[in-house]
Amino acid sequence: MEDTADITLWLDAARGGDRSALDRVLATLYQELHSMARRQLAGQHGQTLDATALVHEAYLKLIGRREAQFDDRGHFFAYAAAAMRSVVVDYARQRMAQKRGGDLHRVTDLPEDIEGGLSLDDDMLALDIALTRLAAVDERLARIVELRYFAGLSEVEIAELMDRSERSIRRDWQKAKLFLLASLKDH
Repeated sequence: MEDTADITLWLDAARGGDRSALDRVLATLYQELHSMARRQLAGQHGQTLDATALVHEAYLKLIGRREAQFDDRGHFFAYAAAAMRSVVVDYARQRMAQKRGGDLHRVTDLPEDIEGGLSLDDDMLALDIALTRLAAVDERLARIVELRYFAGLSEVEIAELMDRSERSIRRDWQKAKLFLLASLKDH
């Protein structure tokens, strides 16, 4: 794997509009992105969305966002997590539209991580609505949730990416969970 300095240089070039630099970043970090996607889709058997398709769809969203600013590896993974969230939520919406009576049901608990995942249907849509509400109140907390659920990162990894202590990430994760659970119960 290329070292972090190369990735940072490529991200700078990509920010300047160099599409080949973004392609190099994605090629270098592809395995990490694929692992994120596999964790996200764990337990989703019989779905037409697989990890490879999720990475590719997220890539298309990444290159389509002109306002995307990849200042460093952490920002890149935050955007990748947001792009994966968008793909999975769009997929869940499409699945729910195809079902009869696609009403959302109430989610009463949030697992500590995505292992085993939320189902790609009403659970995901309810979480997306709650996460959008959280982002309106506290963008940083919403980013932590995205990195935890949609990127599958640990508190240690999130702390490193956000240049914060693991303890503060743990506190923020607990605050975010409380907000999301309250929001899900009210929905």
